[in-house]
Amino acid sequence: MAGALLDSGDGDDYAPLAEINVTPLVDVMLVLLIIFMVAAPLMMVGVPVDLPKTSAAKIGQPQKPVILTVDKAGTWSIDNGQVLTPETAPTALQAAYQANPEAVVYVRGDREVPYGKVMEAMGVVGQAGFAKVSLIAQGAPTQPAAAGAPAAAGAGAAPTAP
Repeated sequence: MAGALLDSGDGDDYAPLAEINVTPLVDVMLVLLIIFMVAAPLMMVGVPVDLPKTSAAKIGQPQKPVILTVDKAGTWSIDNGQVLTPETAPTALQAAYQANPEAVVYVRGDREVPYGKVMEAMGVVGQAGFAKVSLIAQGAPTQPAAAGAPAAAGAGAAPTAP
């Protein structure tokens, strides 16, 4: 126990000192911090491997996709704003295919458009020669559920599986 020279009035010259000296603790922490800062990058080293050489082509930048839009009225338009008819669509899409055969085609269909109209557009895209066709949809907004909030009584909510 540490002591200090104090005048307590009872004749004892020494009384217990109830304070912690923080300076050595700070010194030790700074030394540990420096050690970990130096050692952390050294622990990130992977296993040394001699990789083989290859003649494969390097992966280039991703290609710009072709976007075909079917609006509410059922009219088609391509990504450059050109309005297409069922007669002009095959030639325009074939020209886009000739410009870039590896391009991806994204078909955007309005919610109100009948399913058959969107499928017709996808068929014309396939006939033009494109192999990579995708549909674009808007993601549902995610609403964070309150943790531990009970369901409203009488709401008729079915339990969900974990």
